[in-house]
Amino acid sequence: MIDQLNNHLTDTGLFVRGGFHPHIDDQVPTLPDGNSAKTVILIGNAGTELWHEFKKQADLSVPHPLDSWVRSKIKKASQLVGAFPVLPNEGPPFVPIQEWATRAEPVFRSPIGIMIHPVFGLWHVYRAALLFSEKTDLPKIVTAEHPCKTCVKRPCLSVCPVDAFLPDQFEANKCASHVKSARGSHCRERGCLARRACPVGRKYLYDMPQQAFHTEAMLRAVEKGFGN
Repeated sequence: MIDQLNNHLTDTGLFVRGGFHPHIDDQVPTLPDGNSAKTVILIGNAGTELWHEFKKQADLSVPHPLDSWVRSKIKKASQLVGAFPVLPNEGPPFVPIQEWATRAEPVFRSPIGIMIHPVFGLWHVYRAALLFSEKTDLPKIVTAEHPCKTCVKRPCLSVCPVDAFLPDQFEANKCASHVKSARGSHCRERGCLARRACPVGRKYLYDMPQQAFHTEAMLRAVEKGFGN
């Protein structure tokens, strides 16, 4: 199944990020027929590959072009393997995909709130979950240590110009105000300083245009109230 999915997702930059057999506490939605899902497989990306495929293939004139392009790829792949797709940005209600990620592979909450992967660092995203009616075999989850536990300096917590990262809280409005200001051009054009300060997964660092694209999306989300 995983090989099939990865083959269907060739030339998208998307790939299988792992899976799990859900429990009732996982808050996995029921399938369209009312039955419970027996297997959940997560799809995501890391680094720059998805960005380059998106720029080559997508219709940039439509609203939310990245979301539209990813949605089309996910839905096509899900139909080919007989799965029901769930996208984390389609709601409410929104599914707890980051919590699901901890059931699927070794990822951990970083000091700035983003999930950190021992290989990809902070440069990865979970784009969708595919729900299956049957319980299928899944690879054993590889164990790994939380990379932040051995990071003594934790530069991610000291470089933010406006101290937007508080314990257990991200001050989204404070961040957005700085990024939109004249002093925030570095963050606006090159991406979040705190995220870029992390030493893990440096080879997966986003390109500057990719950084700027996601920063603009963050600003729009905060303006709509999602940062409150």
